[in-house]
Amino acid sequence: MEHSGSGDKWRLLLAQLREQRRGLAAGVAVGLAWTLGKIAIPQLTRLAIDQGIVEDGAVWAWAGLIALAGVVIGVFAGARRYLAFSQSRLTEMVVRERLFSHVLSLHIGYHDRSQTGQLMSRASSDLNQLQAFVVMIPLTISNVALIGGVVVVLFVMDPLLALVALAPLPFVNITARRFSQTIHPAVMAVQAEQAQLATVVEETVGGIRVVKGFGAEPVQAAKLRAEADDIQRVSMDAARVRARYLPAIDLLPSLGLIAVLGVGGHRVLNGEMSVGELVAFNTYVALLVWPLRTIGMTIAFAQRAAVAMERVHEVLGTVPEIVDPPHPRSLPTDGRLGAVRFEHVRFGYGAGIGVLDDFDLDVPPGSSVALVGATGSGKSTVARLLLRFYDVDAGAVTLDGVDVRDLPVTELRRAVGVVFEDTLLFLDTVAANIAFAYPDADAAVIERAARLAGAHEFIEAMPDGYDTVIGERGFSLSGGQRQRIAIARAIVADPRVLVLDDATSAVDPSKEHEIRAAMETVMQGRTTIVIAHRAGTIAIADQVALLDEGRVAAVGTHHELLASNERYREVLAAMSVAEGTGDREAVG
Repeated sequence: MEHSGSGDKWRLLLAQLREQRRGLAAGVAVGLAWTLGKIAIPQLTRLAIDQGIVEDGAVWAWAGLIALAGVVIGVFAGARRYLAFSQSRLTEMVVRERLFSHVLSLHIGYHDRSQTGQLMSRASSDLNQLQAFVVMIPLTISNVALIGGVVVVLFVMDPLLALVALAPLPFVNITARRFSQTIHPAVMAVQAEQAQLATVVEETVGGIRVVKGFGAEPVQAAKLRAEADDIQRVSMDAARVRARYLPAIDLLPSLGLIAVLGVGGHRVLNGEMSVGELVAFNTYVALLVWPLRTIGMTIAFAQRAAVAMERVHEVLGTVPEIVDPPHPRSLPTDGRLGAVRFEHVRFGYGAGIGVLDDFDLDVPPGSSVALVGATGSGKSTVARLLLRFYDVDAGAVTLDGVDVRDLPVTELRRAVGVVFEDTLLFLDTVAANIAFAYPDADAAVIERAARLAGAHEFIEAMPDGYDTVIGERGFSLSGGQRQRIAIARAIVADPRVLVLDDATSAVDPSKEHEIRAAMETVMQGRTTIVIAHRAGTIAIADQVALLDEGRVAAVGTHHELLASNERYREVLAAMSVAEGTGDREAVG
């Protein structure tokens, strides 16, 4: 996996916070107004005691001012919290959208190696940790301002007593730093284990039919139990760290309050200080307790956010290998379109895993070719290279004379339609699944595609026709129905080139002729690459290319190769045995 730049995990967050500087500044401004109100109340209390009680003055007037200040503080406190949460949720939303967009831009090779649960964890729990940190920014700044303001007032009121009250602060700082250093690896371990748990859950739910089919519920339950136990273990490690440091961070500020009561009480008795001044001083020291206690919470949030940003940056810092060229070309729009050419292509999946070597194939526009070969011969790889899921190691793949690497990726994939072996349908209506890549397609286009794919009749028989909602992954439909909807989905795109990647492998042999009939209709006049294991499907192509040892070993019609090529007969016989069809035509 390749990562970009120096890997500064905070760069994305800082850039986003700069974009939100107005909202954050508003939150900070409201927080500072709240701070001024908090600092004013002890002074009003001092005056109420010294002038309203001791000197028998207007107590009710002072009480009214204190009440008014309390109302103002309450309003600013609510506004401060609202602005803090609105900005934190905005950050979470924007980063989540960027993460999702970046995941979609990453090459297929990245997704082949990545665990879905890990990606889901980064897009959910890790971003929640990030949001929890951002919400603390305006709150923490106002708390720091409160600490600074209180410290200044304390020293103005009584420098000696201020020193007594603030003596524990250096110890709070030391304890907080040690807590920060110790909690980071513990939090990292918790979030890593949560991602592992998400992976087990995702694989179990996604593969529930396999789990139930093999009666493997106890196996998956044991995996989940092991991951849950790991989460409990590392969470308790983190809890022990918090239990060791947070009580000290909570206690130390209170020691200053106790010292002020002792020293200040003696000064009042000696006449060196008024009762109102002592009460105000104690109130100020009490104001410090909560902001100082939140240091530990703020550090914990910051550490979780640091871990979350590190994990999110692992994805965002991955450089997509398949990107648009710096100077893209466009496909021609006149003449016969859909010419595909593989020129001396060499490709392998990583070091030492060669698949194609000096692979040459020419597919004229409007013609069809079936790719046949033993398992692992590179048939599906040919389709992946045409779609630019991967780039060739050497040679070139061209579409209508243009190297696919010179085309914008979106334009290329709009020009090449594909029906995969494993059809994935989405939890949506039949019409929405057919118009998946073109959600604005009108009903007539959707119905025409369904008719060409041989799907219109069974769709009309559904409870709500084209508005029927398909269950998740389309498992409520038969294999043949799913494939016909997938073919209709490819037709809506009206591609120059159609790739049928083993489109009949998941279909019952007794129903295969229905899919073949739909495929033949769609293939008429359209460049088509057919990847198939069944002789009946192979025979519908104009030409057959036999792949062997990474290159094209023979080209001809199905019947010509059956009659003249021993290797072709061996491959078909092996595929027939693997399929269990006993297809006599496969072996001639």
